[in-house]
Amino acid sequence: MKCVLVATEGAEVLFYWTDEEFEESLRLKFGQSETEGEELPALEDQLSTLLAPVIISSMTMLEKLSDTYTCFSTENGNYLYVLHLFGECLFIAINGDHTEGEGDLRQKVHVLKYLFEVHFGLVTVDSQLIRKELRPPDLEQRAQVWEHFQSLLWTYGRLREQEQCFAVEAVERLIHPQLCELCIETLERHVVQAVNSSPARAGEEALHAFLLVHSKLLAFYSSHSASSLRPADLLTLILLAQDLYPSESTAEDEDTQPSPPRRWSSQNIPLQQAWSPPSSGRTQSSAGTETDSFSLPEEYFTPAASPGEQSSGSGSTVWLDEGTPPPDASLVQIAEDTLQTLIPGSPAPSCPRRIFLDASIKENYCPMVPHTMYCLPLWPGINMVLLTKSSSAPLALVLYQLLDGFALLEKKLKEGQEARSSLRSHPLLADLRQRMDKFVKNRGGQQIQSTWLEFKTKAFSRSGPGSSQELLQGCRKVKRQLCAIYRLSFLSTAPGQGGPQLPQHLQDQVQMLMQEKLMDWKDFLLVKSRRNVTMLTHTLTYLEDFPGLVHFIYVDRTTGQMVAPSLSSSERTSSELGKGPLAAFIKAKVWSLIRLARRYLQKGYTTLLFQDGDFYCSYFLWFQNETGYKLQIIDVPVLSDDSAPVGMLGGDYYRKLLRYYSRGHPADAVRCHELLALHLSVIPTDVLVQQAGELARRLWEASRVPLL
Repeated sequence: MKCVLVATEGAEVLFYWTDEEFEESLRLKFGQSETEGEELPALEDQLSTLLAPVIISSMTMLEKLSDTYTCFSTENGNYLYVLHLFGECLFIAINGDHTEGEGDLRQKVHVLKYLFEVHFGLVTVDSQLIRKELRPPDLEQRAQVWEHFQSLLWTYGRLREQEQCFAVEAVERLIHPQLCELCIETLERHVVQAVNSSPARAGEEALHAFLLVHSKLLAFYSSHSASSLRPADLLTLILLAQDLYPSESTAEDEDTQPSPPRRWSSQNIPLQQAWSPPSSGRTQSSAGTETDSFSLPEEYFTPAASPGEQSSGSGSTVWLDEGTPPPDASLVQIAEDTLQTLIPGSPAPSCPRRIFLDASIKENYCPMVPHTMYCLPLWPGINMVLLTKSSSAPLALVLYQLLDGFALLEKKLKEGQEARSSLRSHPLLADLRQRMDKFVKNRGGQQIQSTWLEFKTKAFSRSGPGSSQELLQGCRKVKRQLCAIYRLSFLSTAPGQGGPQLPQHLQDQVQMLMQEKLMDWKDFLLVKSRRNVTMLTHTLTYLEDFPGLVHFIYVDRTTGQMVAPSLSSSERTSSELGKGPLAAFIKAKVWSLIRLARRYLQKGYTTLLFQDGDFYCSYFLWFQNETGYKLQIIDVPVLSDDSAPVGMLGGDYYRKLLRYYSRGHPADAVRCHELLALHLSVIPTDVLVQQAGELARRLWEASRVPLL
């Protein structure tokens, strides 16, 4: 019983998503009110009719009282509603089966808004233009837009319930130093450099390339000219890749509802799998390769390379790092059990997507810079993602700086900080006028010229500037024209719509080469993704060194990466927690701890310890410098209930928290860490706290081991 709706002030539906139970409740509700023989109204109209009173009352309260409600429940607590107004678009999230709380619904609303920004960029600044994007007049195009975001919301909900990385909103690395080194070198030399040196790249420049095994990051490489990729953006790219190529084995294991129907383009022609004899030996990467920070040594096994035939995963066993076979033969059985869930075959390639991510252009920070995302499937569950930018990207920086200047001017006019008589001499407006004159001269365009001339006439008239209301209207018109140029430059000319993109043969080339490199590793990788870090890890023997420890999640919030033992509740794969009910019970405890820790952190608490039945649940957040010295804890800001939720996707809470703490420690490179742990309740609390400190120290030291 779930629903998400985006509507205008007049209750016009801009987007909706419902599950089957909510749709059925609507059919029953409107079926009773319709006369026999008449067709039911469309689902969009049903939602508009149902929620119009809520929308109108909320907007009326905002207009009359400058305040409105953000959350309420219906009689008997059957339905919970969360509302949030972004600009002139009202987001409403509803739950009727008590599986989501206020925090969950608020998180869903903010994630959806963030997904709009990733897909539409600075067009989201203008309410009229974003309405056109979300509700195109063409019905078929509108259905495609809505289906796309409905699928993304469904995928986000599935991953949040199944994957620890999405539950805590951090990137999980697939830990294997030797293979990671091989992949990084391949990404550097045969993907990024190969694309950038190709004369057929159509002006596109490859910036980032990375490999995913299900939702886990195997290897990541950035070109030397690329700015760093935010952890929130990287996690979003993983979400987009999982939406394009969902991990079907995971969906089956978790017994979730089937994926919503997808529209496949006629251009999606399956590629033939490339094969060449696997290369032997260990490849060294160049010293300039940019790598991730996590590297935990561990024992691994993989099918031996068979030069004359394709490796099937059932050949002889090779032990890496001069190791010996694991003492427990059940580990081998676990791997064989997991292999049974794998589905052979090669997925069809998808069309490239225009997305907008934060970046630096000419050493200037710029949000929502246009990129093109290529998701190239290697095998089911293993994908390569390539990010490129076009030569027109600097235009995004110019438009952002102008929009930011007009937004600041609009804010000052609303607050009445600037007297109209002193407006002409204000440095902000003088600088804005100079940059805007230069932009209009270079870009041309009759509409932007007339709009800017009208604003200048009102703002710099010799008889004095116009009224604040006139200046506000003129300011908004200029912003709309700038957003329209942004839309025309980056959305109307997106890949697949006549915009520049890498030729198909170049995409095929890098895809096939990566398949050749990983051919003998693919089965191992798919098993490893399910058994990434275990409680029996060779170097960090958690079960032996920390008696009573059941599970933990360690997060480095500075890099946005996490380490946690594998946690599967499937009947088809095993872990230390066994199969089925026991693992599902522990998983429910861990997910509950994550939600509770977020609520308390929002209220300003950085430490949490409580008993829940036979378990102790603990949560710690702390700051330290680069040498590992723990810094003094401070009172973190207390957030209101309707603020952006704790996490990365809904507002990047931790980046703001790091910036807040660093103000008091300008000489230190401040790092933020989190640890969530589940212990048996027979462990004394002082021992539990001691174990948590030692566990955090070991995990931090292991994460500092360089990959290369």
